[in-house]
Amino acid sequence: MGRTLRHGYTTGACAAAASAGAARMLASGRRAGQVTVQLPAGFPVAFRLRGQEYDALAARCFVIKDAGDDPDVTHGAAIHSEVAWDDEALPGSITLAAGVGVGRITKPGLAVEPGQPAINPVPRAMILAAVQRELHKVGETRAVKVTLSIPDGVERAERTLNARLGILDGLSILGTTGVVRPISHQAWKDTVEASLDVALAAGCRCVVLSGGRTSELGAERELALAEEAYVLMGDHVAFSVEACARRDLPQVVVAVQFAKLVKIAAGHPYTHAHAAQLDLSALVDWARSDRLDDPMIKQLELAHTAREAFLTSARPQPLAEMVARRALTHLEKLLPGGELGILLIDYAGRVCARFGVLPA
Repeated sequence: MGRTLRHGYTTGACAAAASAGAARMLASGRRAGQVTVQLPAGFPVAFRLRGQEYDALAARCFVIKDAGDDPDVTHGAAIHSEVAWDDEALPGSITLAAGVGVGRITKPGLAVEPGQPAINPVPRAMILAAVQRELHKVGETRAVKVTLSIPDGVERAERTLNARLGILDGLSILGTTGVVRPISHQAWKDTVEASLDVALAAGCRCVVLSGGRTSELGAERELALAEEAYVLMGDHVAFSVEACARRDLPQVVVAVQFAKLVKIAAGHPYTHAHAAQLDLSALVDWARSDRLDDPMIKQLELAHTAREAFLTSARPQPLAEMVARRALTHLEKLLPGGELGILLIDYAGRVCARFGVLPA
């Protein structure tokens, strides 16, 4: 039996904890070793504070993010907070600011307006509540400014899709529950949702959902669309198309290579190899049903992978048409009333076939 996977905590939860610790030290003039933060998930969590510094004007500390067993680009990041008295603001007010490594929003369509620090609404509320709680404990009514920073946030952000979403100069402070569930794929789904919102805000009426960067580059060379129209769905096919349907997007293009197209045609909502093991016998059955010629059927029977079947086919076009037709049938159920197209990308990254309805 495998071990139980550990859950972790979001950047928003860590930012709230660091801010609570800094506020406590500033208000009390004493060192704090840990703080307890109430998470939106419905339970309190104690966070260890590091790097504590304080004087009469400001206090600083940080929390090391533990993402549990979830693969997360922010795992191990130091989430810093400085809380300082703000004599120029109204008494009792709390101002949030982004320091180094915390991104800023530059495109419309996200949960935060352009020009603002990339601190999402739920984490923002958590941080404000945590700081206010610490100040109220000692009856403090002076205004404070909270500055969040992630020293290596710019470097970590290079391994995310932040720049495409219009989040520049660092990471986002995220999280709706405060908890990171292990291997949940939620971060990828959240990025798909945010990418679609940015596309809509940019006026896109057609989006391209790509299975990977190679497929996306092929689609970019083929279609004259705005950069916001290209969304990396990865293996989350059904989720991504349904997210388009929820937004009433009128036209969706799916850009994938042959192996992923076969999985879509077989009805797999999630196309990772571990979740949807390819059944090559389905290809053979389809070929027989469509009365493809005997040499092609024999070749499919001998293939070990879908990629091999495609690359070694003497007549790849009928094979691709057979699979694309079935894939469109499944995808159309996920986008009722919308127009769907497929760009088949070869293994050199070029568009080798077009199916369904595609933009001019």
